[in-house]
Amino acid sequence: MIALSSHLGPPMRLLISLLACLTLGGCSGAYYRAINLGVDDDQVGSELYDEAHGLSLDVHRPVASAGAAKPPVVVFVHGGSWRDGDRQGYRFVGQRLARAGALVLVPDYRKAPRHAFPDFMYDTARAVAWARANAERLGGDPARVFVMGHSAGAHIVALLAADARYLGSVGMVPRDLAGVVALAGPYDFLPLTDPELWEVFGKQADWPLSQPVNFVDGDEPPFLLMHGRKDKIVWAINSERLQAKLKAAGSSVRYVPIDGEGHIGLLLSLRGEDPSPALAETLRFLGLP
Repeated sequence: MIALSSHLGPPMRLLISLLACLTLGGCSGAYYRAINLGVDDDQVGSELYDEAHGLSLDVHRPVASAGAAKPPVVVFVHGGSWRDGDRQGYRFVGQRLARAGALVLVPDYRKAPRHAFPDFMYDTARAVAWARANAERLGGDPARVFVMGHSAGAHIVALLAADARYLGSVGMVPRDLAGVVALAGPYDFLPLTDPELWEVFGKQADWPLSQPVNFVDGDEPPFLLMHGRKDKIVWAINSERLQAKLKAAGSSVRYVPIDGEGHIGLLLSLRGEDPSPALAETLRFLGLP
């Protein structure tokens, strides 16, 4: 979620400053306390999924229903410019989906500038493999593992499902995923004009490897793409172009533009008790009531 190209809106530098404040500065605690208001931290577990890199994930167990089938597993990948954020800030997402009946896992991953692309891709692949291996122990269905993300997290899950090399590194293929829920993601954002993105994505010759649209070839799992019509940070043309690529390749895709929502508002709309359009679409895609 950084200034990427003409496919992102002009206020990006302001957003970078805001995100730096929220995730690194003194206002971060107050901000995350506000958006996670009502989250019961005592109901959130934590497990180490990658000992070699010291990476953990939050576990939000589903609300049990007598006689119900094993619930779907959702690996939610947070945004933050591939540079900022952590899993604890997104507990409101995990708890809301868990209340609807999903087993939700929110992993941390390595970030720039210390770690560049594709490190966070392999981290996410390991988190997904861990999710499938541990789903039954945690009360979920290992045959229904979905990936979901917002902004930079949406980019990560889309590329994970399109470029088979990452899941291949953990003995999986894209079709092992039950589906992808991607909110307000950048999927087609070359050229990179911001020096901070050069730290994330490395030398120019490798930039095409970071673009989900470059790897769509028909072996993808089903996609649900959502974008706020008022998003001026990551423009909706990203979702439109990825939808077109998926359709042309014969992959299953549903694209839903959401009225009245901007970039952050789309994510925050997942919080409510009464399902917002984005939450309702997500629950329907996951097969939850």
